[in-house]
Amino acid sequence: MPIIYSLVTRGTQVLAEFTSQGLTGNFSTVTRVLLKKIIPSEDSKLSYIYDQYIFHYMVSDQLTYLCMTDRDYNRLNAFQFLGEIQERFIATYGDRGKTAIAFAFNADFQRVLQQQMDKYNTQKSDKLSQVQDEISLVKDVVIKNIDKVLERGERIELLVDKTEALDQHAFKFKKQSRNLKRAMWRKKIKLMIIITLFVIAVIYIILASACGGPALPDC
Repeated sequence: MPIIYSLVTRGTQVLAEFTSQGLTGNFSTVTRVLLKKIIPSEDSKLSYIYDQYIFHYMVSDQLTYLCMTDRDYNRLNAFQFLGEIQERFIATYGDRGKTAIAFAFNADFQRVLQQQMDKYNTQKSDKLSQVQDEISLVKDVVIKNIDKVLERGERIELLVDKTEALDQHAFKFKKQSRNLKRAMWRKKIKLMIIITLFVIAVIYIILASACGGPALPDC
C-alpha cells in the first residue's frame, strides 16, 4: 500500500486533504491527534510510526505538510512528495495559507494532492540509489514511535480498509440481483398470461364445437 492520505494544515486547521480512492478508515481522526503534538512555529521534518503505518510530516513557515503511508513505503519518496506539495501550495496560494479558514483550498488543491499521490504511488526508482538516498535522509529525519508523544487516553486504534470499495461492489451486486429478480418475475407473469389465454382458447374451441358454432347457439 503506497501513500494513503495527505493534507496541508496550519496548526490543527486543515486547509486541504485527500484520501486514496477506495480506502476508508479513521486516519483522519488519528491525524488530528498527531497535529496537536506538532509545533507549527518550528520548521522540522519527522516521521511517526503508528501501528503498521507511518506519518511523515514537514513544517515550513507555519504550515504543516503531512502524508500517511504503510511501513514499507520509501521514506525518501514520502518527503519528496511533501516537498512537491509544499512548492505547489506556495506557488498557488502564497501567504494566504497563514490566514485562511479551514478547508479554504480543499476544492481546488485536493486535485493537486490526488495527482501527486498518483504520481508517487506509481513511479519506480532504482533500488541502489533508493538505499543511498534513504541513508542520507535518516541523518536528517528522525523516526519516532507515536506512543512516546501521545498522552494517556489519546491512543486510537488506526483502521484502514477498503470498505467503500466493497460497499460499491455490494451495491452493484445487489442492484444486479434485484434487476434479475424483476426480469424473472416479468417472464413468469408473461408465461402465466400465455398459458391462461391458451386454456381459455381451448375451452372456447371445445364449447364452439359442442354448441353449434362460434356464437354457441345451442348452449
